[in-house]
Amino acid sequence: MSLNDTPFGRGGFLRVLGPGLAIAATGVGAGDLLAAMLAGADFGMTLVWVVVAGAALKLGLNEGVARWQLATGSTLLEGWCRNLGWPFKLYFLVYLVVWSFIVGGGLVSACGVAAHALWPVLGIAPWAVLHSLAALALVWFGRYRVFEGVMKALVGVMTLTLLASAVLVGPDPGAILGGLVPHLPPASAATVLSLMGGVGGSVTLLAYGYWIRERRWSGPAALSAVRLDLAVGYLLTGLFGVAMLVVAAVVLGGRGMPPGSEALVACAAAIRDAAGVRLGAAAGAWAGLVFLGGVWAAVFTSVLGVWNGVPYLFADFLGALRGRPEASVDPRGATYRSFLLYLALPPLSLLVLGRPIWVIKLYTLTGGLFMPLLAASLLWLNSRRSLVGELRNRALSTMVLLLALALFAAVALRELADLL
Repeated sequence: MSLNDTPFGRGGFLRVLGPGLAIAATGVGAGDLLAAMLAGADFGMTLVWVVVAGAALKLGLNEGVARWQLATGSTLLEGWCRNLGWPFKLYFLVYLVVWSFIVGGGLVSACGVAAHALWPVLGIAPWAVLHSLAALALVWFGRYRVFEGVMKALVGVMTLTLLASAVLVGPDPGAILGGLVPHLPPASAATVLSLMGGVGGSVTLLAYGYWIRERRWSGPAALSAVRLDLAVGYLLTGLFGVAMLVVAAVVLGGRGMPPGSEALVACAAAIRDAAGVRLGAAAGAWAGLVFLGGVWAAVFTSVLGVWNGVPYLFADFLGALRGRPEASVDPRGATYRSFLLYLALPPLSLLVLGRPIWVIKLYTLTGGLFMPLLAASLLWLNSRRSLVGELRNRALSTMVLLLALALFAAVALRELADLL
């Protein structure tokens, strides 16, 4: 790839951004928002640093995934199938199927909660079904460019609404800055691990490799564009997480987390009142709805990102297991579309449990169990010059991956202990 053929040469800075924004929007899902709200409600601003650290670690992991692909021309899943044994392959296949079922139910439950809080004309379950079907239709009939365009638009909505909401509740800037200093309040260890592990996604990190293929980014020459794209995406991820934590800290701090959609309604009411005092009653009424619209955009983009990205993983993994890795997985193919239907329809059965927050927590747990595996594989595969050449791990990358491995292993063990 020549310099003129790089993403920079096709239109400059703004045209580079796209897959990273999609990753940011997909990663800021229900589990992230719930974890940030719980942290703010229980510990105020003291855990702002955890959100920032979590976004930085996920940036390091996703950069490693992309660097492997640019160096080898193959996806990380294809690399796993070539370089790891059958026990791992079987584990990942089973894990992907189970995780997808749980995450499908968790995400549509979150959409139901957000939509019900925004417009309670329907219950949580009907809203969840409608969102799943809408995402299914968009991915089924839309090309990648349509998906990316929708994600960019919703990222804009999230940025404007959630950051404006955080400003409107009138937080103490000194408290926010103080929260950037690493500090563990008493009894905060479980919250810290959950918050840091949840920020920025889990299995969905692998989808980035397929989205940059859709952009035709390949070879070492595209690395600078990929790093810029990811840096902007994870900057937004951190800002979204901090905004939710700040809102919850101001509105719910010291009062605990109300169940279901009540926490969102409480935050919206506080934002409405604060905006009413500052800007007038009419503006205040709109401000609460704006906040709920931002939360809805955050969770619906996660549904779109998972519905679009995860079927790539399944189709690619099956092709690699059969010894026929494809240069690009066809999103119009039967394997991709079959798994898309599996994501969108069977998990709706979890709605009969009537416990949307429990389902959201369950999918956050299963995502956390994936992260140690990803960090360990990147430490090994990306350190081998024979595989990745000059794009191998350097000192900074190795340090970030070691930190991520230690952290996410601790997250997984803690969540397993809580479950058992």
